[in-house]
Amino acid sequence: MMSAKFNLRVAALLGTLMLAASPALAEAVLHRGNSGEPNTLDQSQTSIDIEAFIVKDLYEGLTIYDASGKIIPGAAESWKVSDDGTVYTFKLRDKANWSDGTPVTAEDFAFSYRRIEDPKTAAKYANLLYPIKNAEKINKGELPADQLGVKAVDAKTFEVTLERSTPFFLELLAHQTALPVNKASFEKNGAEFVKPGKLVSNGAFKLVEHVPNDHLTLGKNPEYWDAANVKLDKVVFYPLEDMAAAVRRYEARELNLIYDFSADQIERLRKSVGDEVHITPKLGTYYYAFDSRNAPFDDVRVRNALSMAIDRDFLANKIYNGAQLPGYSLVPPGIASYGEPSKPAYADLSQLDREDQAIKLMAEAGYGPGGKPLNIEIRYNTSANHERVATAVADMWKKTFGANTSLVNLDVSSHYAYLQEGGKYNVARAGWIADYADAETFLALNISTNKTFNYGYYNNPEFDALMKKSYDERDPEARSKILHQAEALLARDTPVAPLMTSANQWLVSSKIKGWVDNAPNEHLSKFLSLAE
Repeated sequence: MMSAKFNLRVAALLGTLMLAASPALAEAVLHRGNSGEPNTLDQSQTSIDIEAFIVKDLYEGLTIYDASGKIIPGAAESWKVSDDGTVYTFKLRDKANWSDGTPVTAEDFAFSYRRIEDPKTAAKYANLLYPIKNAEKINKGELPADQLGVKAVDAKTFEVTLERSTPFFLELLAHQTALPVNKASFEKNGAEFVKPGKLVSNGAFKLVEHVPNDHLTLGKNPEYWDAANVKLDKVVFYPLEDMAAAVRRYEARELNLIYDFSADQIERLRKSVGDEVHITPKLGTYYYAFDSRNAPFDDVRVRNALSMAIDRDFLANKIYNGAQLPGYSLVPPGIASYGEPSKPAYADLSQLDREDQAIKLMAEAGYGPGGKPLNIEIRYNTSANHERVATAVADMWKKTFGANTSLVNLDVSSHYAYLQEGGKYNVARAGWIADYADAETFLALNISTNKTFNYGYYNNPEFDALMKKSYDERDPEARSKILHQAEALLARDTPVAPLMTSANQWLVSSKIKGWVDNAPNEHLSKFLSLAE
């Protein structure tokens, strides 16, 4: 017969085991399907949204986007702006620490911004911080980095002086380029500072593990100033370029949410998972770029003809099932400070009339039926949707001009690396999501000195001059008019052919709480939680 003392010990042990297994104490792990492998976790080298989703969970800038996509204080609890709008003084949070327990300081931000503008860094978005005094000159090697208009007034006071008043400056600071780097870690580890075990972050999460092309795991950062309100213990990102596989894993409930999926699945998924399908307009443009360095794409008539022959209504409604809208302007609608975008004249014609004009233009250029043959290669990043678009466009060009079109695809990182490193091509798919709600973020892609994103190699001094004038104009209405003039030149010269206004496509489990659809497409994991 067992003793009463033994029975009490067994009961206590069983109680402990039951408590440990309680759902309330289980780890809260968010499984996020990301539509590709990040090329880097280095703030200075990121350029695409699938990287931004990760680094913004790891790091926190002076400002951040809240769950609804509005700018709010981040690592800075407050700021003051001078009367002329050129000096910003940020007060960093007293409790803002790095994941190693050391305090986040003003010098960390000053060091990070200088690093971005240092030409040795070759930061892909160095131009994003050009509003800061001397930033452009430093980035072009004309001044040393210590001349950047940033100053650590004291450990928790950071001052930024601008070249000119910049209405969207606080939005720029929420971009991944403006995220801070831990100065001590970088000086100790160099380029290795982004590796697991070495990466020191100041955001809601820290890097736990990264198995390339398989998964990347973040763990809650106990040193984060707002850690008490972070509900997730872990976030696991899965790089899933195969959209069909991603959807299968979501429907099997292996994933809590996925970013981007094949548009031809929209109706089926709405029947399968109902309102877990989230499709919302965003400030983004889907476009094709023409390599104007090579014939026949150096001829504006050829570029215009090819653009006219593309049936955008078919692409948006048949391939994307309405998940995208037909687009004729690089700047999408919906930017309050800009108004209705400038469109090419043919946008108001029927598709048949466009095609008739396109045939005449192409004949004038000496190509098409009766002229030189058109052999075109379309490059795109791997995606079922992009493949369908390229196939449809190839068919349109075949029917209109008798063009022989071939398709080439690479994974998303390799595709953009190829374009940004100056690889030769004919036509290439590209997309641009607003870094901030201003027309400049789209138009600046085509400035001749933009060596990273000017995929069409557009070089028009008149366009460059208008963009420069817009930076100096402080009156909002006058500035909008200048930007419209610049976009009208793009519509005329067609270095790129806008095809569609983009939409955000997510599958979001009903278990996720705190999710808010928003046009900037900002969804920090710190605002999310999982229902028990």
